[in-house]
Amino acid sequence: MTITFKQLGLAPELIAALDAAGITTPFAIQAMTIADALAGRDVCGKAKTGSGKTLAFGLPLLSRTERAEPRHPRSLVLVPTRELAAQVSGVLEPLGESLGVRVGTVYGGVPIERHVKMLHRGVDVLIATPGRLIDLGDRGDVSVADVEIMVLDEADRMADMGFMPQVEWVLRRAEKRRQTLLFSATLDGDVDHLVRRYMNDPVRHEVIEEQPTVQAMEHRFLFVHQLDKPKLVAAIAEKSFRTLVFVRTKRGADRLALQMRREGVKTEAIHGDLRQSQRERALRDFAEGKLPALVATDVAARGLDVDDIDVVVHYDPPEDHKAYLHRSGRTARAGKRGVAVTLVLWNQQLEVEKIQKRLGIRQPVVEMFSNDPRLGSLADWNPADEGAVA
Repeated sequence: MTITFKQLGLAPELIAALDAAGITTPFAIQAMTIADALAGRDVCGKAKTGSGKTLAFGLPLLSRTERAEPRHPRSLVLVPTRELAAQVSGVLEPLGESLGVRVGTVYGGVPIERHVKMLHRGVDVLIATPGRLIDLGDRGDVSVADVEIMVLDEADRMADMGFMPQVEWVLRRAEKRRQTLLFSATLDGDVDHLVRRYMNDPVRHEVIEEQPTVQAMEHRFLFVHQLDKPKLVAAIAEKSFRTLVFVRTKRGADRLALQMRREGVKTEAIHGDLRQSQRERALRDFAEGKLPALVATDVAARGLDVDDIDVVVHYDPPEDHKAYLHRSGRTARAGKRGVAVTLVLWNQQLEVEKIQKRLGIRQPVVEMFSNDPRLGSLADWNPADEGAVA
């Protein structure tokens, strides 16, 4: 029997706001965690991006947050990136309005004065990236001393990005904290340290994926030539509905986006050196279908939750099999078909074969040029019939 938001104990005002937004049935992570969080328990949720975790912590948070004094929020959501801060804010702000809960967001890349004015007016729930939060704290424009409920969202990514010292700095200063909710794709290493040191008898919930990511999509490994590489990825994007391309560096992202535009494919890049407004506009256009191709670095794409990405291209091969899965997991969601394409230069074949071995993928690397008609239907031909590159 499917559980309802009412059965989880949410207020009628929140249920009505969810219903108005077309959200009627809880996702698995929401059904697992909301009742415990509403009861005031510390919660560890293991779930990947796109699993519905924002509402899993957001609904109890909004339900339990009390009115705050200026510059002293009562609840705090720490997130690793600007993009994720904006996404969480976009979900929680309208729901907060239904309960009279003021939600504010602070992150780098926008004028700090705008945040100062908002904090001096007062917000009940603050969504923040660690760096901007500490900058505002050093200026005396915000204090975490009255924070009672704290959320650590994508804690594994905060660890990967080197934010653990800042996260612990905030946790130590939130002296009135009585509830901590932590959500992460993994719960080992630095994340396990946070759980053991800063959480009080947490209840743990994990979403078990019904289908492993590797089996959920088609995989293509293409041997390509350096000079033809930009034309080839442009040909893939031209024949696809929505293509996400991963590169390793910021300069590489800018360069490839320009080369793809020269090939007639409307493309933008997202990375950490762009203004926040540029990144948000590119993400919005990509999500709305106005932009068929997006070139991203791994860090910039973290938290990107866009439906119907039919092709993910590893323009630069990922560092390891975990990075391959994380990148490729942006396609083939909700039972839909998707393709992960890895472009391989002559000197990259060994590292790609290592990734294949770790993932259990037995598939040849097929030589291909940008004028190959198979690029228009990547999912419809069998690499095993093609033979490997010598």
